Amino acid sequence: MTGPGDGVVEQAPDAAGPAGRVTRSRHSALAGAVDWRLAARAGAAVVPAGPRTSRYSAEQVVAELAESSARAEGPVREVTGMLDDRAVPAARIVDRPGWIHAAAESMASLTGEGESGKFSGKPAGMQAGAMLAFLSTAILGQYDPFSGADGTLLLVAPNIVMVERALGVAPRDFRLWVCLHEVTHRVQFSSAPWLADYMKHNVEVLGDVGDESVNEMLSRLLDEVRARRRGTVARDSDDPADRGVLGLLRATQAPPQREALDRLLMLGTLLEGHADHVMDAVGPAVVPTVEQIRRAFDQRRRRPANPVQRLMRALLGVDAKVAQYVRGKAFVDEVVGKVGMTRFNTVWTDGETLPRTDEIAVPQRWIDRVLD
Repeated sequence: MTGPGDGVVEQAPDAAGPAGRVTRSRHSALAGAVDWRLAARAGAAVVPAGPRTSRYSAEQVVAELAESSARAEGPVREVTGMLDDRAVPAARIVDRPGWIHAAAESMASLTGEGESGKFSGKPAGMQAGAMLAFLSTAILGQYDPFSGADGTLLLVAPNIVMVERALGVAPRDFRLWVCLHEVTHRVQFSSAPWLADYMKHNVEVLGDVGDESVNEMLSRLLDEVRARRRGTVARDSDDPADRGVLGLLRATQAPPQREALDRLLMLGTLLEGHADHVMDAVGPAVVPTVEQIRRAFDQRRRRPANPVQRLMRALLGVDAKVAQYVRGKAFVDEVVGKVGMTRFNTVWTDGETLPRTDEIAVPQRWIDRVLD
C-alpha cells in the first residue's frame, strides 16, 4: 500500500462506508502516542549502511532513478487508462535515513501530533525508530499521498542497488520496474483524490478511544485464542487478517475499529495488487527483462528468513504485506481478464465500489455487486 511503511517491499519487511468526522467526545489513541521526531532521530542513528559503491556510481543511480520515474508515467497511464490534469512531481531519491525521516513526518501528519509533555511519546518513539530502521532496509520505493501539494514519490536508492545486485538482473530494467509500481500509486491517488481522505478517516476511526473497558477487550482476545486452539480459525488462510499478530490485533478491537482496519487492509490490498498488475502488464516492450525480474523477485520474497527476521516480519506485519501483493494482484488480474481495464476502473469511484473482505478471494462477487 502507499503511505509510511508501504511501497515495493523487497522481502516479506479497506471497503464500504461513508467517511465522516470522529465525534468530539472521543479522542484518538494515536495522536501524541509516538514522538515521531525522536523516532526519526533514533531510527537514523541505528540503521545499517547500504551497499558500498563509488560516488560516481551513486550519482549515476540517482540520476537514472529520477529519469526512470518520469519515464514510467506514460506506460502507467497507457495500461491503466487513468488520466488527470494533476502536476507530475519529481521523484525524491533518498538513502535509508532519508526514508526514515520522510516516513516519520508522514506518520506524524497522518496520526496527529496530539498533546506533548516532557516524556509524552518518548518510549514509543524509540520503539518506532527501531521499527523504521528495520523497515528502511527492505523498502524499495513508496508513494506518500500525505506530504506536499501533490504527494511525494520516494525511491530508496541503496536498497534498489542491493536487490538488483542480489537478483543478478539488469539494473536499468529493474529500476524502471520499481518506478512503474510507485508511479502507479501516484496515479491512483491523483486520479481518485478521495482516496487520501478515505484513508485518513479510517485511521482516525482506528485510533478512536471510547468508553470500552479493558475487560471487554481482553474477553475478545481470549475468545480468539480459544478459537485458534479449537482450530476454528483457518491456519492455512491466505488472508493476513485471519492469522498471526494482525489476527490477534483485530480480536482486541471493538467492531468500529475492526471494520476500519478491514477497510484499510482491503484498500491496501487493492492498491498494491493493482500496482503489481501494472508493473508486469507493461510487457517487454517497456522492460525487456520483465519476466526474468518477476521470477527472481518472487523467489527472493519466498526465501526463508532466519528466526530473528521471521519474528520481526511477523511483529511488523511484513508477511501480511506480501500477502496483500499476492491476493491483490490475483484480484486485479482476474477482474481485468474478465471485464477489461476500463470497467475495472469503476473500482476507483468511491468507498462503496472498493472490494470487500469476501470479494478479494472471489472477484466474481465484486463483479456481480458493482458491475452487473
